[in-house]
Amino acid sequence: MASALAAPAWAQDNVPAEPQAAPQEAEPQAGDIIVRGLRREETLQDTPAAITAFTSEAIESAGIEKPADFMALTSNVNLVETQNAGNAFVIIRGITQARNSEPSVAVVVDGVQQVNPAQFNQELFDIDQIEVLKGPQGGLYGRNAIGGAIIITTKQPTDTLEGRVKVGIDNGFGYSVRGGISGPLAEGIKFRLGGSLVDTNGYIYNPYLKEDADPYRDYAVRGNLLIDPAPGLTIDLRASGAWLRTQALYFNIVTDVNDTHLPVRVNNAGQNDRDMYNLSMKVDYDTGAGTLTSITSYDTLTEVLTGDAFDFLPIDESFFNGLLGFDMNQSQFLDVKAWSQELRFASPTGRRFEWMVGAYAIGTKRFISTGNMVDTGQGVFPVFHHPSTNPINPQATFLADDQDNFAWAGFANATYKFTDQVRVDASLRYDHDRRKNTTLTPTAFLPVVPGFSAGATGDVRRKSYKEWQPKVTLTWEPTRDLTLYGGYSKGFRSGGFNQSGVGAIAAANGIVGVGDTFEAETAETFEAGLKAQLFDRHVTFNASAYTTKSQNSYFFVFLAANSTQNLGNVPEVRLKGFELEATAHPVEGLDLNAGLGVTYSDIKKFPDPTIIGNEAPLISRYTLNLGAQYKKEIGDSGISPLVRIDYRLTGKTWFDIQNSTVRDPVGLVDARAGLNTDHWSITAFANNLFDKKYNAEFSPGGFVFKARPRIYGLEAGYKF
Repeated sequence: MASALAAPAWAQDNVPAEPQAAPQEAEPQAGDIIVRGLRREETLQDTPAAITAFTSEAIESAGIEKPADFMALTSNVNLVETQNAGNAFVIIRGITQARNSEPSVAVVVDGVQQVNPAQFNQELFDIDQIEVLKGPQGGLYGRNAIGGAIIITTKQPTDTLEGRVKVGIDNGFGYSVRGGISGPLAEGIKFRLGGSLVDTNGYIYNPYLKEDADPYRDYAVRGNLLIDPAPGLTIDLRASGAWLRTQALYFNIVTDVNDTHLPVRVNNAGQNDRDMYNLSMKVDYDTGAGTLTSITSYDTLTEVLTGDAFDFLPIDESFFNGLLGFDMNQSQFLDVKAWSQELRFASPTGRRFEWMVGAYAIGTKRFISTGNMVDTGQGVFPVFHHPSTNPINPQATFLADDQDNFAWAGFANATYKFTDQVRVDASLRYDHDRRKNTTLTPTAFLPVVPGFSAGATGDVRRKSYKEWQPKVTLTWEPTRDLTLYGGYSKGFRSGGFNQSGVGAIAAANGIVGVGDTFEAETAETFEAGLKAQLFDRHVTFNASAYTTKSQNSYFFVFLAANSTQNLGNVPEVRLKGFELEATAHPVEGLDLNAGLGVTYSDIKKFPDPTIIGNEAPLISRYTLNLGAQYKKEIGDSGISPLVRIDYRLTGKTWFDIQNSTVRDPVGLVDARAGLNTDHWSITAFANNLFDKKYNAEFSPGGFVFKARPRIYGLEAGYKF
C-alpha cells in the first residue's frame, strides 16, 4: 500500500514484448515507487501485497529517524517501546512480540537479515527506502517473518563525490548530528560512509533523584565498499557499529494502564548499555543464465541492564523493605554472537516464468543472566557471567543460561504470468531450527521449590522446531491502474527455552501456560486486496482484508519469585481485520493521506477457561492515520516551504491475556515546518505536539512504562 504522503505514480507505458512472448509490462515512470519486498523489483502499484513504502523524499519530509517514526505512519502496525533499548515489540495485524522472544517480523537491511530482535530499535540514518510488508512472509524470508517483513535500504555508493549532514537540537536538552559521504575511490570501487550521534539529557523527570530518568546517548557508524572487479560481478562489503548508553527500568506500579499521575521515583538510576557490530559481504554474479547471490554476515550484540526492582520506589517506601527490612535492585546481561549465510540463484527478469532457489543457514550463541541484588542504597552495579561478589550489591537471586542454536532452510520462489493481466506467485520454504540450552546457574542459586525439580548446573536441554511455509498469491490487473489480488500464506516462529527452573516456580505460584520451554508459533492467513489509481493518478486507494489462525502465540509472564522474564503459549488465537488507505494530490505541492487499520482478536483455546474469549495481548483495536503536507517552490527562487502535520489515533489496546486493563485510545499529533533548497534546509518540529500523557506499555503485575512527552526542536541540513 502507498506510503503516507509518498508521491503517487503518474504514468506508465507498455514496453515491447520479450522475444519469448512474455506478457507486456508497464515501464516505471517518474514518480513510480519501486519496491523489492517480494525479492524482485517492481512498482508498488503492481506488487500483489499490502506494502507501505517510504521513499528517501518521504523519509526526509516526515523526519523519520528511528523505527517508531515510520511505524507510526503505517496502518495496523504498532511499536511498543519498553524497559530497555533491546526490548521493543513489533505488532503487525495482531501478530505480537514479547520480552526476549523471537521477532515477529523479518528485518532485512541491504539484503542482510537481522538475526537478533534486540538489534531492531536503533537510529536510522542515511536511509534510501523503507518497506513494511504485512502478513506472514515465511515463504520469502523464513522463520520469524510470521507477522511480516521490514525491508530497509540504505543510500548506496555513488559515482561522484557527494555528501550530506543534518544537525539538530531539542528540548532535552539534546543535540544530534547525522550524515553521510560517498564517491569513487578507484576504477570499479565506490564507497559510502555514514554516521549519527544523538545525545540528550532526557525528557521524563525523576523528582527523587532530581534528574531525568531517560538520558540517551547513541553513536553509530556504517561503511560500505562497492566493488565491480569484472563484468557481471559485484561485491558489496559492509561494516557497522552502534554504541548506546541510556537508563531503563523506571517503572510505576498501577492497576489501570490509563493511570499516569505517578512520577518516576526509582532510587537507582541504573544503566542500559548496548553495543552492536556487523560485518557482511554480498556477492552478485550474473552468469547469463541467471544471477548467483551469496550473502555472508556476522553479528555481535551485548546489552547490560541494571536498575531498581519491584516496587520501583525509594528504599524507605518500598514493599520489600517494609516486609523484609531490605530493598532490591536488579541486573540482566545479554551476549549474542551469530553468523549467517544465504546462497540463491535467480532466473533473468522480464520473462513469463521467473524463479529463484536458495538455501540459508544461521548459527547463534546466546548467553543471558538475570538476578536480584540487595539494595544497600549505594547504587546498582552490572552483573555479567557470574554472581556478584560486590559487598555493595550482595547477590540475592541469579540465573544464567547458554544457548547454542543452528538453523537451516531451503526455499524456492516462482512467478508465472498467464497473460498481461493474470499471474500467480508461489513460494515454499522449509525451516529447521535446532536449539541447545545449557544451565549455567550455580547450584547455590538454583530455585528450590518443594515437589518440583529445578534441574542442576550443567543440565543440557535440546529441542528442534521445523515447519513448511507456503505462500501463494493470484493477481488480476484488469487495467493498468487497478490491481486485485488474493492468496494464502503461512508463517513460523521458533520456540525456545525459558531460564532453567522457571516451570517449577510458575507451577508453585499457580501460573498456567508457562514452563521451562515454549512452543513454536504458526500463523496461517487468507488475504484479499486491491490497489487503484484514480483521476489521472492524482488519487490512490488501497484496501485489504485478512483472517489469520495463530497457534501457540507468545504471552509474557514476569515471575517475581526469581525476577525472570518468561514466555508462555496461547494454543489458538483468531485474528480478523482490514486496512483502507488513500492518498490524494489535489493541487500542486499539496499531498493528503488517510489510513485505517482494524484488528479483531479472539483467544479460542487456553488451559484456563476464563481466558477464552479474551483479546490477545499487545493488540490495538485500530489505528487511524491522517496527514497533510505542503511543499512547493516559491516562484523561481529555489526555495520551497514545507509544512507537514500527521495525526495518529491508536485504538483500545489490551496488554495481557487476562485483559486486566485496557488502554483508552491515544491520539498524537506531530508537526514540521521549514524551508528547503537543493542544498540546504531548516526545519522546526514537534512530536506529540499537545503533550499527551499516556503509558507506552502495561506489563503483567501492573508495571507501566511512561511514554515520552512533547519533544520539540530545530534541525538544519546541508547537501553537496
